[in-house]
Amino acid sequence: MAFELKSASFQDGDTLPDLHVKAMGDTSPHLRWSGAPAGTRSFAITCFDPDAPTGSGFWHWTVANLPADTTEVPAGAGHPGGHDLPAGAVQGRTDFGSVGYGGAAPPAGHGRHRYVFTVFAVDTDRLDVGPDDSGAVFGFNLHFHTLARASITATYENRGEG
Repeated sequence: MAFELKSASFQDGDTLPDLHVKAMGDTSPHLRWSGAPAGTRSFAITCFDPDAPTGSGFWHWTVANLPADTTEVPAGAGHPGGHDLPAGAVQGRTDFGSVGYGGAAPPAGHGRHRYVFTVFAVDTDRLDVGPDDSGAVFGFNLHFHTLARASITATYENRGEG
């Protein structure tokens, strides 16, 4: 079975629902995965916007140290307190500067942005990351410990209306 990621909040390629947009709900989506490879000892989650006008993209969510028996997180799990995440999970700092999920917020008129949600199967129980760490630090640690990854992408465009 291939490592696969799905969401009850949206389908791969869909427009991100308003609930998951920073100005309209700022709630992390539901994510469910299956088919992780043998040797998986934990999971991590990221949400990244490669289209942000920064030269380096924009990190909207980082989570690590989800236990190996975790197969999904509910919508809202990215709340700054992480109360809907399994014990031991740690969320990092978004590029907004806060811990937890930060919804889609592209500049008005900048066009459609992609929001790539990725679950990583990790070869260690715990990555050495914490709530003060950026997406780049999470990514650096994941680079050395990823067995497999599965992604889904949603898009969102801020047309500056209303």
